[in-house]
Amino acid sequence: MNLNQVTIPSVNLEKSVEFYKKLGLQLIVDSIPRYARFVCPDGNATFSVHRVEKLPVGEGVTVYFECENLDVEYNRLLSEGVEFIHPPIDQTWLWKEARLKDPDGNSIILFYGGENRVNPPWRV
Repeated sequence: MNLNQVTIPSVNLEKSVEFYKKLGLQLIVDSIPRYARFVCPDGNATFSVHRVEKLPVGEGVTVYFECENLDVEYNRLLSEGVEFIHPPIDQTWLWKEARLKDPDGNSIILFYGGENRVNPPWRV
């Protein structure tokens, strides 16, 4: 089994599509205003956004996108006006992460985990 796609909710697809295109995802299905699907620039995973009338209450969705050149990507996005909660930080779980929110408040984490993503020292 392999994870193929993640779909998240949005109340404003136009804003979300522009945000995710800015992150570097390639738009492959444009059914705005109700649905949009992207392919990630590395690999074959897809990511989509669907329109909802109301966003879920609570913590919401968190999506992780791995970037081999996290610092370069962070600086590119900063230069395009993307606001971050925090810059790339080395975490105790051996990943480097930068955090931000999409236009709907979903948590987006750009990270680099390398070998530690699936093979941390504490792996079972």
